[in-house]
Amino acid sequence: MKMLINVPETVVADALRGLAACHPELTVDVDNRVIVRRDAPVEGKVGLVSGGGSGHEPLHGGFVGPGMLDAACPGEVFTSPVPDQMVRAAAAVDSGQGVLFIVKNYTGDVLNFDMAAELAEDEGVQIAKVLVNDDVAVTDSLYTAGRRGTGATLFVEKLAGAAADEGAPLERVESVARRVNELSRSFGVALSACSTPAKGGPTFELPAGELELGVGIHGEPGRERRAMMTSREIADYAVEVVVEDLRPDSPVLLLVNGMGATPQLELYGFAAEVHRALGERRVTVARTLVGNYVTSLDMAGASITLCQVDEDLLRLWDAPVRTAGLRWGA
Repeated sequence: MKMLINVPETVVADALRGLAACHPELTVDVDNRVIVRRDAPVEGKVGLVSGGGSGHEPLHGGFVGPGMLDAACPGEVFTSPVPDQMVRAAAAVDSGQGVLFIVKNYTGDVLNFDMAAELAEDEGVQIAKVLVNDDVAVTDSLYTAGRRGTGATLFVEKLAGAAADEGAPLERVESVARRVNELSRSFGVALSACSTPAKGGPTFELPAGELELGVGIHGEPGRERRAMMTSREIADYAVEVVVEDLRPDSPVLLLVNGMGATPQLELYGFAAEVHRALGERRVTVARTLVGNYVTSLDMAGASITLCQVDEDLLRLWDAPVRTAGLRWGA
């Protein structure tokens, strides 16, 4: 496999140096692997910290900035960050109003964020935690007990981030994050395997002419493999399993997410089919976001995430956001 890297051992550090060079509004500690908005801590504001293995960009580092996260902790590729990173991040963003940890449901992330919360609280930082577990494909996986955390992480970080920017107290920000997770469901499809820099080749075998329904963002197996399907057929399958689980009775936010190697041309065609499938099931789409946001290195494929919203959540979604990976509004 050809990759635009120097050596596998420095991939994450090299990417962080690039992030620092391109985004002076961020403070990037390459050695300690912590990304913080430069104006942190923001007086009177709850801090939001998330993180996880690298390889899912722009999640999480690309979502640090006004309207979303205050800090992110990148681990090695597909490897959880360590507690020291989260403790440093919490200390950097704590204004005295507390810090919310947003944690995807993967065993390493959960254990390390739990340990970090204890250490940060020992240092006088009030910590709340919210677990994201939105993937309906499987109940347990290679990396998790329970459902995996995937596309809804973006919704949680955006909506909780907007609430924090309004000056909401920690209890309110935590409540918004929990509610968004409870109202969100995701399902992913892989058309090809991803390749890690360390391995230099595909992380799993996916024969030509087949796809994986319900794949995880680390290449974990899903529900089943089938012969290649059309965009229309994939949309019908994915929408059916998500709607059956969520049973939305209000408008939804829709994320049509590329897994890293799927071009916009294909994603927007897929988005058209998802809109059609949702319309046939009488699900109203309030807002749609299309692009590569919660990725799996160079995997070809897509995922969909739905989040039920009311007027309050929709207002938080529309609130301004200014990050490297997501921005709109003032």
